[in-house]
Formats: sequence, C-alpha cells, structure tokens
Amino acid sequence: MLIKIGTRGSKLALVQTNYVCDTLKKAFPEHQYEIVVIKTTGDMDLTKPLDQIGSKGLFVDEIEKALLNNEIQLAVHSMKDMPAKPSEGLVFAKSWLREDPRDVLILKCCHKLSDLPIGSNIATGSKRRSYQLLKLRPDLHIFPIRGNIDTRIRKLHEGLEDGTQLDGIVLAAAGLHRLNINTDTCYYFTPDEMIPAPAQGTLGIELNANNHELLEMVNALSDEDAEKVTFLERGFLDRIGGDCHLPIGAYAYKENGNFVLKTVFGNATGEKLAFSEVSGAKAEIDLIEKAVIDIRRQLEDL
Repeated sequence: MLIKIGTRGSKLALVQTNYVCDTLKKAFPEHQYEIVVIKTTGDMDLTKPLDQIGSKGLFVDEIEKALLNNEIQLAVHSMKDMPAKPSEGLVFAKSWLREDPRDVLILKCCHKLSDLPIGSNIATGSKRRSYQLLKLRPDLHIFPIRGNIDTRIRKLHEGLEDGTQLDGIVLAAAGLHRLNINTDTCYYFTPDEMIPAPAQGTLGIELNANNHELLEMVNALSDEDAEKVTFLERGFLDRIGGDCHLPIGAYAYKENGNFVLKTVFGNATGEKLAFSEVSGAKAEIDLIEKAVIDIRRQLEDL
C-alpha cells in the first residue's frame, strides 16, 4: 500500500511529518510512503494576526480536502492548531507520545521573566499567551507576530516590520525541541504561570474515517496517557466553544492516580479571564463538564 502523507511546508511541519513517516516505516516496512507538501490559505498571508483573517481552518482546509479526495491518505498537524472537530468524514488517530507542552519566553538580553526591565516589548501571536503574560507582568507591552519559528526568532533580533524593537517572544517549547533549537537561555513558563493551548506538544494525525486499516496502524503506535490528556484538553476546547479569536488554554496531567485539568478561558479583549482546576479518578466527560461549569460561573460573576 502506498501511503501519501500531507503536510504544510514549514520546517517544523516537515520535521514532524518526517518523524511520523519514519516511525511508520519502522513499524510497517511492508508499505511505501511519500510526503506531499500542501500550501494552505493561512500560509499565504503571514502579516495579519490570525483573528483578523479567519479561523484555525485556514491552515487545514486544503489538506482536509486532499484527504477527502484520497489525494493523500494521512495528514500531520500540530494538534494545538486544529479546530475542535475534524471535517465530516475525517478522524484523528489516537495521540502519540507528547512533546513538552509548555510555553517558552525567548529573551534577547536576560534569562528570566523577572529580569525584564519595566515596559519591555514582547511579541506573541496568541491572545491566550498575551493575557496570561499580562497577568504576570502588567507593565509589559505586547505586540502581534506571525511567521514560522525561524522568522519569529529573526524578528526578535531585527525588529518588527514597523520598526518596533523586541525584548522577547513567546513560542511553544515543543516546536523548539523538535527543531533542536537551543533553549538553555530561555525561560520556561510553568503551567501554573501560563496554561498551554489544548493539546500543545501533541501531533494531530488525521485520516479518512473509513480507512480502517491505516487507522489501526497509526493507533497501534499511540500512547495511552497522551490520548487521555488529549481527550480532556480538546474536550474542553469543544465544550467551551473556543476558537482562535478567544483566549483558551487547557492542560491535563496525571498525578497520584488522578487526572488534573487546568483551564483558562476569556473574552476577546481579555477583560474577562477565568481559571479553573478540577481533578478526578478518570479522564471522562464529567471532568470536562466540571471545568466548563466552573469557568462559565466565574465569567458570569466578572
């Protein structure tokens, strides 16, 4: 069987896709594999903030169409960038082992958040990161930024298009690790300081729902705990009704036999921002509902 694997063309997307391809080759060498690069709408305008040009579907619509037309049989995404549900007729495979889910602050001249001078300029393309960062350091000036990881790091050192000089940028640790970028001098936010995006650090492996043989192959390489925390985090995304226009974070982990789910959700301006932490013995919908109810109750009181 020839398995064509679709992906965006960024360096990170190709690294992730090659990892999936190589893993499948080792586990199922009897099949042939081919990587297909697909340009998406979201790749064509890298200047405007995401909330000004559309939804997360901007980065997946063309890839999902290729899946539905059987032009490719598998697609590899960063799960944090995916809408809460795939298009009709498609399905996500069970989650493989997760990379580091934390957010990272890359600084130009210091090593810790507390070392930043008052009024420093920080860039991020995420409202979730922006508003949580301002809760930690209300004095900071936050600027939007787009582009792949290399582009954002270059802008940190060269400045933004309007001439603004930056003191730091916030990125996902997973992408830096997968690209082998040195993070020794970066500041890693704990999930208590900055709750990550739902399923940050997890690969989203998508395929046609009726391709049962391939789904079984991919699922055979999944990680049970990663699948459970992905269910909780993306379940919160789905139930709370979040999208790229709103600040939303969810981070789940297992501790002392229980599952803990930390969440954050707010309005588009960040004037309302609610946090919740719930725990339970099982990774079930009831735990998600507890978090959603708690968040909505807090927002009503704000």
